Amino acid sequence: MTFGATDPIGAIGIQADLACFAGMGCHGLSVVTAVMISDTTKIEDLDITEADWVSDQARVVLEDMAVASFKVGTVGSIENVSVIAEIVSDYPDIPLVLDPFITAIPDDVQDGDDLLMAIRELLVPQSTLMLLSAVELARMAETWREPSTDDTLAIDAMRVIELGCEFLLVTGTPCPVHEIANTLFSEAGVVRQDNWPRLPGTFTGAGSTMSAAIAALMANGLEVPEAVFEAQEFTNAALLGAQRLGMGKLVPDRFFWAREAGLQH
Repeated sequence: MTFGATDPIGAIGIQADLACFAGMGCHGLSVVTAVMISDTTKIEDLDITEADWVSDQARVVLEDMAVASFKVGTVGSIENVSVIAEIVSDYPDIPLVLDPFITAIPDDVQDGDDLLMAIRELLVPQSTLMLLSAVELARMAETWREPSTDDTLAIDAMRVIELGCEFLLVTGTPCPVHEIANTLFSEAGVVRQDNWPRLPGTFTGAGSTMSAAIAALMANGLEVPEAVFEAQEFTNAALLGAQRLGMGKLVPDRFFWAREAGLQH
């Protein structure tokens, strides 16, 4: 089950998550937290779903169907954070992947620091895995420290773990300029770091693809470190097959595997 915003172009949010879930052999359930106005160049606006509607969407489905994992994406409002936190707390044995930040969303349509604080206090402690870019981690860290130009990535990552998050995957960690590095942290420190070739072009939806793939792989029973690696492989392949569907950024192809199978036949 994914909590997130709808995206008309299917690059991020609910539509992207459902495509990733299908690619992993999972049936996806969706709870809409917001409706985006967007294209491949930018997100123009966000209409937030009322918290009662978020709660009712999830509760009705959860009373009817078994869920193997949760993913929480864009939450939209502090009220939505509260209801989502209450819902997932009723299912403590179900893994939760938290990927709440989309940096392309205009700052003036969300609640800024207060929203970050709510996510930190209510959702991070319940997370099996949280996914943040290095930039997003630094932004979140400013809720407990002053802005800094020092390299505080590892310290900030371990603080997130101390808040109760079991694993933290930080994308875009320091590495050679021609590569992209993603680093997985737990209470033991660095669990693994994976380096990938830096691909040409600009993409929308890479992070959403990765977090959705992790949630689906965990639903299939994989342990977190293995799910993280396989999700990176899936994401890299989706980016290699990315399509220029509009005039803006490239959109990952989450069904690259189906097209490859078709070519083989």
